[in-house]
Amino acid sequence: MSKIFIAQIGKTVGLHGDMKLHIHSDFPAQFKAGSQFQTDRGIVEFIKFDPKNSIARFKGYESLESAKKLTNANIYSTFEQTKENCLLGEGQYFWFDMIGCKIIENMEVLGVVKDIERYTNSDYLEITTDEALIAKNMPKSFLIPYIPRYISSVDIVSKEIFVIDAKSILENS
Repeated sequence: MSKIFIAQIGKTVGLHGDMKLHIHSDFPAQFKAGSQFQTDRGIVEFIKFDPKNSIARFKGYESLESAKKLTNANIYSTFEQTKENCLLGEGQYFWFDMIGCKIIENMEVLGVVKDIERYTNSDYLEITTDEALIAKNMPKSFLIPYIPRYISSVDIVSKEIFVIDAKSILENS
């Protein structure tokens, strides 16, 4: 079962086991009362979550002393749990669904999405260049900004992302 890192529990806040939550997800709504997630210290269940201040309280950790045992614990979700808890809008995709997609420009495969990185407020597709292009002395990898200027369409089912002017990014990398 693959897991996705979605948050880290920080320090205690107050006297009743409240904890600062450092969210590493675009979907804070998944942290609601009753939600259960795997951590590197076992399963935790949210009793409450204040999204404005990123403060959480967990079942069984309602005292200051017990809550301290969760400090710095990482919270994980599964692909299935994420798809169930996080509703996407039109034209939105989960990063884990985009990884492994072929990058295609004018019927030519430029490479495959290896990872996705967020720099400042933009996402970038990290591409492993196709072997045929590496043989032509192209860089082994390059980044494509995930913006409409470069991304024409995404087909998650066929694992293909169609791009515009990405080859020039590759050639100049």
